[in-house]
Amino acid sequence: MNRRAVIGGLASLIWPSAVGAQMPPLQDDPPELRTARSQFIIVAGDGVLPPVNVERMDGKRIDLSSFRGRVVLLSFWATWCPPCRREIPQLEQLQAMLCGEKIEIVAVSIDRSGTLVVKPFLDRLGVRKLTPYLDPGGQLTQAQGPDARPLFRLYGMPISYIIDRHGRVAGYFSGEMDWTSSAALRLLRYYADP
Repeated sequence: MNRRAVIGGLASLIWPSAVGAQMPPLQDDPPELRTARSQFIIVAGDGVLPPVNVERMDGKRIDLSSFRGRVVLLSFWATWCPPCRREIPQLEQLQAMLCGEKIEIVAVSIDRSGTLVVKPFLDRLGVRKLTPYLDPGGQLTQAQGPDARPLFRLYGMPISYIIDRHGRVAGYFSGEMDWTSSAALRLLRYYADP
C-alpha cells in the first residue's frame, strides 16, 4: 500500500466541506521532498478547496480558484519568524525561475499589523517582485465559527501548502525549505504536469 492510500481521506478531516467534484487521481507518488527536520506530507483526497479569498497588499482580494489550472504554492509566513526571513527572498527567486510555468506563488503574511509591518520588512529584504498577500485576521488559518475548522492549519512556521491544478490541496511542508532546490522544483513540476 502506498503513502497516498494510507493517508487517503485526511482531506475530509481537514476540509470537511471539500467533497466536491471527483478529480482524476495522480498515477504515482510525488517525488520525495525532505530536510533533516521535515518532509512533504501528502494530503490525499478528491475534494476541491472551497472558494477562499486572499488579500493583496493593495487591498484587492483574489479568489484562489482564479489560479485553477495552475499549481499554487501557498506559503504562510511572518516577519517575526527567523526561517521565514530566509525563505521569502528564495520565494522571490523561485518566482523568477518559474516564469512562464503554470505555478503560482502565493506568500501570505499572518502578521496582525498587516501592511504596516510587512511592507517595511520586504523593503529591507529587497523583495520587489514577489506579490505579498495578507491574512492579519486569520481568515485562512483560524476557524470562522463554532463548528468550523480552519481551511489551513499552521503546524509550524513557515508552512507551505501545494494546491494542485484542479484546486485540491495536495500536501504541505512545515518548516523552512529551499524552494529553489532541484528536489522542490521536481515536486512543484510533478503537480504542474498534466
